Amino acid sequence: MLTGKQRRHLRGLGHKLTVVVQVGKGGLDEGLIAAVNQALADHELVKIKVGENAELDRHDAAEQIAKQTKSQVAQVLGNTVLLYRADPDDPQILLP
Repeated sequence: MLTGKQRRHLRGLGHKLTVVVQVGKGGLDEGLIAAVNQALADHELVKIKVGENAELDRHDAAEQIAKQTKSQVAQVLGNTVLLYRADPDDPQILLP
């Protein structure tokens, strides 16, 4: 579980990131989860956009994606979700 200070740190890092995955009308399918998993493996911190056509609430979508990818929700702002998962072997982001 992330502390408030760690969330603040991740939000600062996530500010400059671009959206790498979008949740669309199809919802949370295997392809989307695989894309998020790959992005987390590559970057540790990723931005996901929950589209207006998505049939899920943005908070529900964030929690479900985090659960399925074993990551943590750093922020839900508007329709954008910021997810974090440390690399088990070589973490690039050092949390305070």
